[in-house]
Amino acid sequence: MSTAASRRRPATIHDVAREAGVSRGTVSRVLNGGHYVSPAAKAAVDAAIRRTGYVVNRHARSLITGKSDSVAFLLTEPQERFFEDPNFNVLLRACTQALADRDIPLILMIAGTEDERRRNLRYIEAGHVDGVLLVSSHSGDPVVARLHEAGVPVVACGKPLGQTTRIGYVAADDRDGAREMVRHLYATGRRRIATVTGPLDTPGGVERLAGYRETLAECGLPADEDLVVTGDYSRASGAEAARTLLARAPDTDAVFVASDLMAQGVLDALARTGRRVPEDIAVGGFDDSPAALSSQPPLTTIRQPWDRISAEMVRTLLARIAGEDPATVILPTELVVRDSA
Repeated sequence: MSTAASRRRPATIHDVAREAGVSRGTVSRVLNGGHYVSPAAKAAVDAAIRRTGYVVNRHARSLITGKSDSVAFLLTEPQERFFEDPNFNVLLRACTQALADRDIPLILMIAGTEDERRRNLRYIEAGHVDGVLLVSSHSGDPVVARLHEAGVPVVACGKPLGQTTRIGYVAADDRDGAREMVRHLYATGRRRIATVTGPLDTPGGVERLAGYRETLAECGLPADEDLVVTGDYSRASGAEAARTLLARAPDTDAVFVASDLMAQGVLDALARTGRRVPEDIAVGGFDDSPAALSSQPPLTTIRQPWDRISAEMVRTLLARIAGEDPATVILPTELVVRDSA
């Protein structure tokens, strides 16, 4: 074979072994986790892989190991929500990077309809992925139960309502973040503090509402259900919630909104009525997503540590795939003060 032809030929495991000066078995053990390999031999194999440009044949490896060496990012929301809500894109990007650092591909799956759930669950249960990063689960959603029954390792983003004994999860401290926002609004002199909640079949909807109510009581403010309206995390639902609040309680002087995207909708509605923010009504969001900075005025909000959430989701899922028990990770949030409050 000519030199040019040999350069075009993809590198094999034999090439790596020859370059590293070790056996083919040693290379194989390095590629399958590095067990029973000395640090020096592993370093030599890693260097040889870089020099030869060797790429693992994942299909061949999966036939031997019974693993796919890939992970699913399963979003149980309608497709339009994926493109509208910036949080999902931030989370997907960070999870993709965390897995890329381990040379593991991530497969995006959207299961917002019954047909989508059926197709995706069939694919997952067939063993085409080793585990699932579950995003935006709702209470009563059959996906969690199906994955658990199939023995698929799962880690949820956010507390999986009614399923916390079955699967591990990573979450920001939704309740404490809500408390911090309401305390901030109270400290600025606001006394008629309303809230626009997320869906009450989601952990963010339930926990942030609980934190809001607890802090009103802590501050000595009466509970008034006219000041509570439920949205669905979309911008349109935020605008509709604001119109409802102003009709019910025109003396509202602050609104804690359970997502930045809904808060944008609240700002839209307030602007149409001539209400000034924050002079007439202060507005606080939740997430510190790109929507917070693009709002007019920029949103005071609660920052979720998306990079840490993503890294912990990947870490705990890989631990589950390796056979460890489900883990729970709760991460602190941070108040970010901008012009809206």
